[in-house]
Amino acid sequence: MTRTGKIFSWISGGILLLIAATVIFIMVYDWNRLKPMINEKVSTELQRPFAIRGDLGVNWFRQPDETGWRSWVPWPHIHAEDIVLGNPANIPGDSMVTLQRIDASLAPLALLHKEVRIPRIWLKQPNVSLLSLANGDNNWTFNLANTENTNDKQKPSDWSVSINDIVFDKGQIDFKDATLKADFHAVIDPLGKPLPFSEVTGNAGTGDKPAAKTEDKPQLNVPEYVFGWKVDGKYKGEPLIGTGKIGGMLSLKSSDNPFPVQADVRSGTTRVVLAGTLLDPMNLGELDLQLKFSGQSLGNLYGLTGVLLPNTPPYSTDGRLIARIHQEGGALFDYQNFNGKIGSSDIHGNLKYVAAKPRPKLSGDLTSKQLLFTDLAPLIGADSNKEKSNRGEKTRQPANKVLPVEPFETKSWGVMDADVRFSAKHIQHGKSLPVSDLNTHLVLDNGLLLMDPLSFGVASGRLNSTIRLDGSKTPMVGRIDMRARRFQLKQLLPDVEQMKSSKGQINGDVTLSGRGNSVAALLASSSGDLKILMNDGKISRSLMEILGLNVGNYIVSEIFGDDEVGINCVAADVNVKNGVATPRLFVFDTENAIINITGYVNFASEKIDLKIDPQSKGMRVLTLRSPLYVKGTFKNPDPGVEAGPLLVRGVAAVALGVLISPPAALLALASPSEGEENQCSSVLQKMKAEPKSKGHSQKKSVKRGDQ
Repeated sequence: MTRTGKIFSWISGGILLLIAATVIFIMVYDWNRLKPMINEKVSTELQRPFAIRGDLGVNWFRQPDETGWRSWVPWPHIHAEDIVLGNPANIPGDSMVTLQRIDASLAPLALLHKEVRIPRIWLKQPNVSLLSLANGDNNWTFNLANTENTNDKQKPSDWSVSINDIVFDKGQIDFKDATLKADFHAVIDPLGKPLPFSEVTGNAGTGDKPAAKTEDKPQLNVPEYVFGWKVDGKYKGEPLIGTGKIGGMLSLKSSDNPFPVQADVRSGTTRVVLAGTLLDPMNLGELDLQLKFSGQSLGNLYGLTGVLLPNTPPYSTDGRLIARIHQEGGALFDYQNFNGKIGSSDIHGNLKYVAAKPRPKLSGDLTSKQLLFTDLAPLIGADSNKEKSNRGEKTRQPANKVLPVEPFETKSWGVMDADVRFSAKHIQHGKSLPVSDLNTHLVLDNGLLLMDPLSFGVASGRLNSTIRLDGSKTPMVGRIDMRARRFQLKQLLPDVEQMKSSKGQINGDVTLSGRGNSVAALLASSSGDLKILMNDGKISRSLMEILGLNVGNYIVSEIFGDDEVGINCVAADVNVKNGVATPRLFVFDTENAIINITGYVNFASEKIDLKIDPQSKGMRVLTLRSPLYVKGTFKNPDPGVEAGPLLVRGVAAVALGVLISPPAALLALASPSEGEENQCSSVLQKMKAEPKSKGHSQKKSVKRGDQ
């Protein structure tokens, strides 16, 4: 061998020996010696304690998936045991994350291309404890040392990291949030065998459209469900339990592919069931879910979702939720084409919720094909104590009160705005109140609630209202303007034989304003006017019995006996001031008598003090010779005969007009009935033309005893 050949052989042998020595050194090196340096470096960078407390080692294996000469290159397999990541200094508690063991393989040849490629990471029993304090501090926000106190943009690294998969046997998460009053424990387990998305949701997406597809993004394949989870604890102070499924850990990193989620959660009396996808899960991108809500009252959803809804009977809904979290102007939640029930009523529509500033806003259109009138009662606190108890709510209505005392929760009206239209095509309320349909437009703006219109179809007529409630004032300020037109008597009383041939109708106007946080309080302080006209009706004792009006039954029997009597006109012009209603005019003009009603009704005390003064027409002899009275309360009225001088028999009164000249405003209510002249119209015209009878002045000083 030449001298050059010998030198080359020695150099080659030396290099091989060095490589072998290096490999042997690496393979037998005690990597635990590096733990103090690693622990200190990571703790400094994360600004919180970090420690590998168990064994740290590297094993070398040939990778069976590699082919050719690459298959001879050994891969390092790194493992570390008993790993702890602590909390920052401002958060109590010892640790945020603990791991029993972590394993990972590293592709050595990829390092030559400045790529850290890890085919798979194995985690053994990861436990995470998430904590948020009342001041907003939490332990999952990291302030890295190399980015703190600098505004300089970091130069992008030449190195890249590629992780193909992350698996673990079982994980646990503890979550505590003082603001949300949340304290729950979640367990995450591998499913054993991944489940296809369509096997859980029943289709390739959520609803009729492809899952997680937007106008500018193509439809993507949805990954499989890999992990199952269950949760138990409290949220908003209410018990919380739930189960569900999610995709693999690596799917969380993808901003383009949808991440599958499924959940069935109960919080208090509310249940939420969802299945669908989440785009860009690490940044909370877009949601596309089939979403079901159910519970005892829609009002309970505020604590869970932040959406202010009224108290209702038990409900359930099922629809599609599209959410765009990073929408300009605030996160958008669009609940599309949902169907459901509230009480015994069906509900359908679309709702949008935008988390805008200064207040979020709810808008949409709702319809009901069949609405049960009693399902509207909780909206005004008019539901019974029994109904409240069935919903698990407090019973506040006193047994001796008729007017609803349930307070409006006006303090929460300022948390969001609303613009919602609602229509009910058919309303069920039995035959006692023939309400046919409903249409309303509700606007809530910074605590001011406006319903304009609030319109009902009643007995082939229309009840149009405008309601304004200013919840920003304390107490609340309210006003109602109501117009009743062409209520047909034969439809108001369809089971009353005497009314079937009647062509009469009812027309009326109501304007009231008051202050108070309940229907009872508003009426107790109200001022305004009430005007009503009714023509061409029938009245009898049997009619009062059918209507269940015991007081009316008594009065009619005392005045007319058991006879059926025709009503020419009923005219009422009532003034309301500070909760006390006193009639300027309240008169029944019948075939054989004029009945004049005076006195007052006190809405604050719910007391009644009315005098019914009948006067005979012509020579008809009335059963009663003295005035009647109705006293007592709304709950327990007390009718009787007023002690005093007897009425003079046979006092002639040829027309209602000799009693008092009514306000001209009542003439506007005397609209034609089915093309024929309204009887009230001629009577009122005569009343307007004739001078007031000096001997029959309506003016009277009113004793308001309980004011």
